[in-house]
Amino acid sequence: MPAKNYASTRFSGLDQINASNVKKLRVAWTVSTGHDRGHEAGPLVVGDTMYFVTPFPNDLIAIDLNNPGSVKWVYRPRELATSAQGVACCDVVNRGAAYANGKIFFNALDGRTCAVDAKSGKEVWVTHVADYPHGETITMAPLVVKNKVLVGNSGGEMGVRGWVTALDAETGKLAWRAYNTGPDKDVLIGANFHPFYDSDKGKDLGVTTWPHDAWKIGGGTMWGWISYDPDLDLLYHGTANPGPWNPELRKGDNKWTAGIFARRPDNGEAIWFYQWSPHDTFDYDGINEQLLLDLRIGGEPRKVLVRPERNGYMYVLDRATGQVLSADPYAYITSTKGVDLKTGRLINDPSKAPGTNKLASDICPAAPGAKDWQPSAFSPRTGWLYVPHQNLCMEEEGAEVNYIEGTPYVGANVKMFAGPGGHRGEFDAWDPVLRKKIWSIRENFPVWSGALATAGDVVFYGTLDGWFKAVHARTGQLLWQIKLSSGIIGQPITYKAPDGKQYVTIAAGVGGWAGAIVSGGLDPRDPTAALGFVNAMSDLPKATNKGGVIYTFGLP
Repeated sequence: MPAKNYASTRFSGLDQINASNVKKLRVAWTVSTGHDRGHEAGPLVVGDTMYFVTPFPNDLIAIDLNNPGSVKWVYRPRELATSAQGVACCDVVNRGAAYANGKIFFNALDGRTCAVDAKSGKEVWVTHVADYPHGETITMAPLVVKNKVLVGNSGGEMGVRGWVTALDAETGKLAWRAYNTGPDKDVLIGANFHPFYDSDKGKDLGVTTWPHDAWKIGGGTMWGWISYDPDLDLLYHGTANPGPWNPELRKGDNKWTAGIFARRPDNGEAIWFYQWSPHDTFDYDGINEQLLLDLRIGGEPRKVLVRPERNGYMYVLDRATGQVLSADPYAYITSTKGVDLKTGRLINDPSKAPGTNKLASDICPAAPGAKDWQPSAFSPRTGWLYVPHQNLCMEEEGAEVNYIEGTPYVGANVKMFAGPGGHRGEFDAWDPVLRKKIWSIRENFPVWSGALATAGDVVFYGTLDGWFKAVHARTGQLLWQIKLSSGIIGQPITYKAPDGKQYVTIAAGVGGWAGAIVSGGLDPRDPTAALGFVNAMSDLPKATNKGGVIYTFGLP
């Protein structure tokens, strides 16, 4: 699975590589992907084969682990629509694949979900699920639950309407689709829907919390991570930002955007919903990973969902009900004043709200949030989360914008800059029971890669300027690092190969929203480029180059 397991812990029980010997890691083999846009995917290892999905044109590469570095086959979806690249918000990235029943499942940018025979690389089925001329693309890694392939769309900055779709894993036929805006029947809200908070109760809130018909082009896409609890039979997925960014143009809470749904995988029916950021003012979305953990909260065992959210708060929810048990800042926050645990709502700071021709300054965190899509890891050995994130603030001004199908629908001028301390990234260990940061590593650039925790008490992550690092899980001490050919925005994994040895793999290939200045060749003199991210990253082109290489490391 993309996150190792349904609980999304990204923890490996392998311990051949450990805190005492990780300093001996060396390159075992490499494979060039042949592409130089952002490489956000994590590899999959199934048996004796590693699978990797490249950025557009979304090649699925199968690598033979019996003959390391040797490519078995490459599958490319047929007749890809190159024009889909023009409606991709933040680079033409792909976040990975899933495996089930002898098939590899992945998504193509132009709106297709593909099933490929894992042994032969032959196409099993391809289903068109998104409409790229309308502005929809797909960048997320799918998840397979109860023989259903779960997929969501991207395109919140293009005025699309967000959804989550389930396809039959054997045939590719549509099983169900749940929209994230609109009337209850479209959102699959029925008699079994029981949100914890009053603000999420009512009929057709996906319509009534919007200006007239604005929900039809209101965003709320689902391009992030999905988790699943087999005992509760609930899958969990976030919903992204409402559109446009200018909040004055969409009065109301804008349900069901910037929140999280718990749904039944069989039919998609909604069981509960919680909105992280009602009337999301700052593009904070709500699509980050959700780690499903069993922890002692207040001295009592609880089944919880832990979420380092873009709005800067570390949420711990009861995953059966959606009740917020705690929500503590894990980053510097000026945009809001906390979370009211009685109502579940963010406490806004009106002075930080932008509007049409109204500039708001020193908004922290910036639009990518305290942490964006880059996934955390959890170690049951320490009981801590390992959180890669950014330290960015911004100024934002709303602007008038009209909806035109397939074109940007943003309505904001943004400039981002480094937060307090001048560093732009952090990598932290967080205790969700004690509700506090244990240790923190400052990085010059945003930490845009995923995290990996292992039973060897080693945690791995990468940096935008190309350093792949191993740190001690208990202290944060740097144990090993190596400079790679390009910046790292991918997801590290570890596995036991056919030779019985443990290896660690990461893809280098700078890009994504944070690295678009390099992968997209953007002008560093334009501070508003990449929706304002370039203003904070003008020095990145001097620190790394484009690339696309899969690196695997092992012990001598």
